[in-house]
Amino acid sequence: MPLLGRLIKRVITLKARMPQPRLAPIDYQRNEMRYLLKSAKFTDFGNHYDFSSILNSRDLVKSFRERVPAFDYDSLYEGWWHRLKTDKDVCWPGLIPYFAMSSGTSGAPSKYIPVSHEMVKAIRKAGIKQIYALAAYNLPPAMFRKGILILGGSTHLKQEGHFMEGDLSGISVGRIPGWFQHYYKPGPEISAEKDWHKKLDEITRKAPEWDIGIVCGIPSWVQIMMEKIVTHYKVKTIHDIWPNFSVYIHGGVNFGPYRKTFRQLMERPVTTIETYISSEGYIAFQHRPDANMTMLLNNGIFYEFVPFNKQNFPDGNMVEYPEALAIDEVREGIQYALLLSTCAGTWRYLLGDVIQFTDASKQEIIITGRTKHFLNLCGEHLSVSNMSEAVQVLEERLDIRIPEFTVAGVPHEGLFAHRWFIGCDSEVDAEALLVPLDETLKQLNDDYRIERGAALKDIQVEVVPVKTFYEWMEKRGKLGSQNKVPRVLQSSQLQDWEEFLQEELTDWK
Repeated sequence: MPLLGRLIKRVITLKARMPQPRLAPIDYQRNEMRYLLKSAKFTDFGNHYDFSSILNSRDLVKSFRERVPAFDYDSLYEGWWHRLKTDKDVCWPGLIPYFAMSSGTSGAPSKYIPVSHEMVKAIRKAGIKQIYALAAYNLPPAMFRKGILILGGSTHLKQEGHFMEGDLSGISVGRIPGWFQHYYKPGPEISAEKDWHKKLDEITRKAPEWDIGIVCGIPSWVQIMMEKIVTHYKVKTIHDIWPNFSVYIHGGVNFGPYRKTFRQLMERPVTTIETYISSEGYIAFQHRPDANMTMLLNNGIFYEFVPFNKQNFPDGNMVEYPEALAIDEVREGIQYALLLSTCAGTWRYLLGDVIQFTDASKQEIIITGRTKHFLNLCGEHLSVSNMSEAVQVLEERLDIRIPEFTVAGVPHEGLFAHRWFIGCDSEVDAEALLVPLDETLKQLNDDYRIERGAALKDIQVEVVPVKTFYEWMEKRGKLGSQNKVPRVLQSSQLQDWEEFLQEELTDWK
C-alpha cells in the first residue's frame, strides 16, 4: 500500500508538470463565450436575443453585452426559468436533468438553479484539476491513499417528472467516478441521509473505522462534526481519531473566524485549501500554498465583472444594463459583483457574490461579501471581509473563540447604528468587545471611520451562546452542511432572529 501512495503522488506530480497550451485569459473566456452561444443559439433564449448575430459580430463580447440584459434570479426565473421544469430548449439545449436548491444566506425561499449534464461534467473536471493541483503542496505520499471525507448535502435526490432536485453537493457527489469510491467517505448510505442529526451520529459512529487524510466542507458544520467526534470518544483532538488527517478543503464562508477553533480541535496544523463553488458552477480554487484562489477560465463559465458602486447598484439593486468588464479589463483592489453565463442556461446572471482581485495577472481573487451583505446605511461600505477580520482580531486580543456572528443595520436617534450579535461561549462582557471591535473596523475601513463621526452614531454588541445560531438555523429549516449563518441580517431576518432570542431568553429563565 505505501507503493500505491507513492504511485498516485507521482502520477499527480507528472500530470501537473506536463506542459499545457497557454492562452491569454481573455482568449480562454472568448472561447467559452463562443462555445456557450453556439450551444444555445437555437434555444428560445438564443433565438430571442439573436445569438446567431452575436456570433457573426466582430466583437463577440461587446455585442453580447449590448443585446442581452443582466438578470438577477427573480427576473431570469420569471422571464425564462419557470418553464425549465416542463419545456426543453428554453435556455440550454434539451431538458434540464437537475435543479440545485439553494437559498444562500439570504433567508429567501429556495431558489431552483438549473444544472445540466454539461455542468456536472464541468464540476467534475474542476475537481480533477484541484486534485492535480495538490502536487504544489508537497504532501507526503502516504496521504494519497487515505480517505477523503466530504461533508455535503444529501445525495438522495427528489424525483420530479423528468428531473431531480436537491443540494448541488448531493448532485455532484452522487455522480463521482467509480475509481474515487474507494477513497470517498462517509460512503453512499450515510451520504444519502437527509436528517442532519442522524448523519452526524452515523459519521461519529463510523469515524474510528476510517483513515481520513482529507476533509471537505463548510467550516461551521465541519467544526460541529469534529467537536461531536472528539466529545463522543473523550479524546483531546480529532487527530486522536484520524492521525493522518492532513488537508482541509473549505469554502462557502470566510475561514478566518473559525481558524482558532480548528486549531484547538487539532494536535497539529493541517494544510488548508480554499475553494469557490456555488450552485451555478465551479468558479475558483487555491492552486498553490500562500496564495489566493485562482479563477477557472475554461470550465463552462463566461464571467463579467460589475464594479460594485452606486452607478451600477443605485439602491442596492443592479441596473438592467450595468457597466460590465471582461477578465482583461479588471483591476486589483476594486470590488466587483459577478455576472455568470454558463453551460446550464444561466445568462448574465448576478451571482450575488462580491470579489476583489489580489493579483489580476494571475486571476487570483478573494470573496469580500455579498451584494446584499454589505452594511451601507450611510456610506460606511462595510464588507463581510472587514467584519471577519475584525472578529479575528477580537479572538486574538481577548483569547476567546468567536466562530459565529451576525450584524444588522438599525435606525438610531434619527440616524443609524450597527447591532452585532457575537457567538461566544467564554465569559466575556459585551462592553469589553465593543471598543476594540469599533477601533479595528475604523483601521480596516476609512469609510466606516468617517461615518462613525457622522451618521453612524452607535455600535451595539450582544453576546449569545454559539449553539443559538445553529438552533435558529434549525428552526428555519436551514440546518446542515449546505447552509450558512448570514453575516448580515436583513430587516425581516432581524425581526425573526430577535424574536427567537426572546423565546430562548424566556426558556432560560
